Amino acid sequence: MTSKIIALAAALSLAAGMASAQQMVFTSWGGTTQDAQAEMWAAPFTEKTGINVVQDGPTDYGKIKAMVEAKATNWDVVDVEFDWALQAGKQDLLEPLDFTIIDKSKLDPRFVSDYAVGSFYYSFVLGWNEGNFSGDKPATLADLFDTTKFPGKRTFYKWSAPGVIEAALLADGVAPDKLYPLDLDRAFKKLDTIKSDIIWWEGGAQSQQLLASGEAPMGLFWNGRLAAMQADGLPVGISWDNNITAADGLVVPKGAPNKDAAMKFIAEATSAQAQADFATKTGYAPINTGAPALMAEDVRKTLPDAQTATQINADMSYWADNRDEIGNRWYKWQAE
Repeated sequence: MTSKIIALAAALSLAAGMASAQQMVFTSWGGTTQDAQAEMWAAPFTEKTGINVVQDGPTDYGKIKAMVEAKATNWDVVDVEFDWALQAGKQDLLEPLDFTIIDKSKLDPRFVSDYAVGSFYYSFVLGWNEGNFSGDKPATLADLFDTTKFPGKRTFYKWSAPGVIEAALLADGVAPDKLYPLDLDRAFKKLDTIKSDIIWWEGGAQSQQLLASGEAPMGLFWNGRLAAMQADGLPVGISWDNNITAADGLVVPKGAPNKDAAMKFIAEATSAQAQADFATKTGYAPINTGAPALMAEDVRKTLPDAQTATQINADMSYWADNRDEIGNRWYKWQAE
């Protein structure tokens, strides 16, 4: 062989190797959560299967719908809110999951449907900056709405009404077992009482910044964000009283180009060890029922699945059926 032929053969071999190397795209919300998903789910998956996982984001429901309708899907697995997953399954935007590959018998049945399985679940909890409260500390959701006893700004998640609506009703005296169907008029009337004191957070990192700086010394947060602040030694208080659970889910958009790899990835991500590792890293609860046994006891007791005394499960099916109607009112109210 001449040197040119050898070089050409090597180039063709390399190109063939690159073409045959399988990969898939995983899309999530970014930040520390996706960093943990990449470390605890994607890296072990690639090591076991040889399938490279390309990270993309953030999750965008409009983009998923547009991809599917254009038959140009290029995301394989997406982390989404579970109520959206239930809605999207009904709208034919998702591939049915292959439960011959994904073992749903080990997964929390609250977070399993034909088109989605939970990726993790979390609680909305009352949190506060200890430095802003020298006397009485907030303890209940009612305190979140009491600007006389606890003056100062409050912070809530801007882009999603689930959790906040329930919190307003609970603070107004609605019994947990009487929450659904949600009394929206009553909830918005309660929210009106503190509307001028609300600073909206648009992402988990911003919620932490608002709390740490004291700009909003109390609010409703994803529990994992407060756990991370406590782990960093910041003086943050958490109340689990009437903590409200919700979940993210893993879905495969219709027409995903690497559907087989996607199913295998979801199987790995929802395995006991992957779930235990992710929960330990993030402070969010695992959805694999075998995961807690693989975790240190001091970590387990800080997670939502250990805070069940007054825990309230947000009704994901209700939200799936009503999220558009409530969402329209939610954003209109914010803009008024």
